[in-house]
Amino acid sequence: MMKLAEKYYRLLVRVSSSLQSSFLLAVRLYWGWQFMQTGWGKLSDINKVVGFFTDLGIPAPVLNAYFVSALEFGVGLLLIVGLGSRLIALPLVTDMIVAYITADREALFSIISNPDKFTAAAPYTFLIASLIVLIFGPGKASVDAFLTGRLGHGQVQRAYDGGAPVAAQPDAGRVA
Repeated sequence: MMKLAEKYYRLLVRVSSSLQSSFLLAVRLYWGWQFMQTGWGKLSDINKVVGFFTDLGIPAPVLNAYFVSALEFGVGLLLIVGLGSRLIALPLVTDMIVAYITADREALFSIISNPDKFTAAAPYTFLIASLIVLIFGPGKASVDAFLTGRLGHGQVQRAYDGGAPVAAQPDAGRVA
């Protein structure tokens, strides 16, 4: 009975692991598009964003409004193609944490007492998507994977794929 359970568990792991890159592609495409739209919407009505940032007491509201708007638009585009994915995920995570602190503080502080309020706040899904890309990378269907495999950075590629770094070998960095 244990052998049968182990066999089916290994099958489950193999099948679910084979979906990882497709899932990461879907996350990148969807949330990259969402970030682009959000950034473009802010850029298109920048005075409203400046007013909102002013009301929140954010220092240098004009500069920050342009910065956040351009950041969300630009990194959304990079996220879609999967270029610099982990690197761009860092400012996105920071952006969403700042959004919680400044605009959804009540939701942030209710993370334990009222988790539904925390997860219903606007920054939540953007934050989770950014964390997924930061932690798991962009997947194999990305410019990052192409460049990493093309340039033969074996250790980077193995770390990207979740493997332990080992001594560089010829063609070890190629994406299969």
